[in-house]
Amino acid sequence: MAVFRLTRQLRFPDPGLADADGLLAVGGDLSVKRLLLAYSMGIFPWFSDDSPILWWSPDPRLVLLPGDLRITRSLRRTLKKNVFTVTFDRAFREVITACSCIPRRDGQGTWITPEMINAYCQLHEAGHAHSVESWHEGRLAGGLYGVALGSAFFGESMFSRATDASKVALVHLVRRLVLWDFRIIDCQVTSAHMMSMGAHEMSRPDFLRIIGDARLQTAAPQGNWERCTAD
Repeated sequence: MAVFRLTRQLRFPDPGLADADGLLAVGGDLSVKRLLLAYSMGIFPWFSDDSPILWWSPDPRLVLLPGDLRITRSLRRTLKKNVFTVTFDRAFREVITACSCIPRRDGQGTWITPEMINAYCQLHEAGHAHSVESWHEGRLAGGLYGVALGSAFFGESMFSRATDASKVALVHLVRRLVLWDFRIIDCQVTSAHMMSMGAHEMSRPDFLRIIGDARLQTAAPQGNWERCTAD
């Protein structure tokens, strides 16, 4: 399959044209409008400082259906002890910056570049990107961030500075998404960590069909989620 080069025109090729690794296109920008269009089509950016912007749509896709979340006994004990205080959208830039310290999947440094951080902070300010934070003794211990579009949540990254901190953030996110009738959480590519928590692989056509319906359904409140307290 050929990799498409994007122009200034706000459009993407059919995700089904991605190559075997999921790479679909190169170029474009990280504007709020382009990012929202990408997610609505099952496409996400992933690149490094020394490369142009790369756009991906892998097949299969790793997804977590909110009702399928698996909580281990040890994690359940952590939740019962209330080790962490969980908030929403209170420290988005801190969360994405902490996530940028996590090595890339291919071991070649971080994939969350300064350009990505600024772009997603703009997406957050526009009310589309959200973070969940786990705090311990007043310090940020872990968290995650992603993009909400209709009744689909597109997970981007998570980090942990303390045992179970990011898992606790995920549990609180899923609980909130269940209350809001979200249909699907996109985990992008297969990982043993997310599969251990109930995620499974889904074909690209099935994934695109679900998010095609989900993006048209209003689920979460618009704007900042900070007023949403942990359960």
